[in-house]
Amino acid sequence: MDLLNTLVEKGLRRELPTREEALAVLATSDDELLDVVAAAGKVRRKWFGRRVKLNYLVNLKSGLCPEDCSYCSQRLGSKAGILKYTWLKPEEASKAAAAGVAGGAKRVCLVASGRGPTDRDVDRVSETIEAIKDENADIEVCACLGLLSDGQAERLRAAGADAYNHNLNTSEATYAGITTTHTYADRVETVQQAQAAGMSACSGLIAGMGESDADLVDVVFSLRELDPDSVPVNFLIPFEGTPLAKEWNLTPQRALRILAMVRFVCPDVEVRLAGGREVHLRSMQPLALHLANSIFLGDYLTSEGQEGRTDLAMIADAGFEVEGAGTTTLPAHRADALAAAGCGSHAGSGCAGQGAAESTDGCGSHGAGGCGPCGDSTPADAAAEEAAAVPVPAGEARTDLVAVRRRGAGTDLPPNA
Repeated sequence: MDLLNTLVEKGLRRELPTREEALAVLATSDDELLDVVAAAGKVRRKWFGRRVKLNYLVNLKSGLCPEDCSYCSQRLGSKAGILKYTWLKPEEASKAAAAGVAGGAKRVCLVASGRGPTDRDVDRVSETIEAIKDENADIEVCACLGLLSDGQAERLRAAGADAYNHNLNTSEATYAGITTTHTYADRVETVQQAQAAGMSACSGLIAGMGESDADLVDVVFSLRELDPDSVPVNFLIPFEGTPLAKEWNLTPQRALRILAMVRFVCPDVEVRLAGGREVHLRSMQPLALHLANSIFLGDYLTSEGQEGRTDLAMIADAGFEVEGAGTTTLPAHRADALAAAGCGSHAGSGCAGQGAAESTDGCGSHGAGGCGPCGDSTPADAAAEEAAAVPVPAGEARTDLVAVRRRGAGTDLPPNA
């Protein structure tokens, strides 16, 4: 297939595809799917080998957000049955992070709901970063706190934050239809502030909100221009109680095509498989490892994820390996550029990181931008197994697949890591 051969050659040279080529990837048929995955897999292996980076989310403050992001379970007016709690103490957050580190996570993502942090909030998060690094000096820490004010990025960097996550989520043209309490430009500005402060930028998208192929290509090309080191790809979890509760638009095949398109457009960037992967990819998750080189371990912000041990088994069974703390995540040309920009302590180990999400602007699932999926107490992998056995009529919401998080940080139950 000439298209795929061209895209592989461009990806190996770090050359940007045309918009028409990116759109053509999304338009490929199911019969061509394995060819698409194999082609994008060549680009992934060129820059990242068979390594998979593990990331772990700690939800520092859950719910009660004043923003109106339609995809987010923590949004203003949300009726989703999620946990709500105020700031975790530094020692509580450090304990929560330790569960992920014990499971093999190389990066801890600290997320808090809200429009953006106050200066006092930045102090809290700085204390939390220091507490985590006191226990795990080699662990990367990514903050995801929403829109930043002047000087806050520099303070977080000085406290030891290696990265900052703020997702663009969707195209500029459709952004106002998803969120009205802040703008697309506000998000771009926050990513640029993080970069200017010497932090590794993490910014991604949420697929499945009713957007067109052109919208998906637009946001990915915008991300390429913004040049984050990490691009989390989130798949909408349609929470009951949110405006997008009925938006079940994704199949496993479409999710794989979206990931492949992102890999072709961002060949040498850490592409993170983030919120909603268990819900939408289901039994096809192992194929996604040929496209993404980074995943979240355990639970997300307000939804349960696949069990950590299942993730580790999946990685091994698919012939991949977990990336060690001493391994450089990014290709040398990106790691060197990051070090030169001032992201010092972890430039060598991949200061680049995660996943859309459900809080302020997260790292990994989808909220006001949050770091992971949101989602009764049925584990996500069990829900996926049940869904595979019981067909659901087209157009009906598959609420059996959405599991709201009831454990880990902010609860008395042990975390899933």
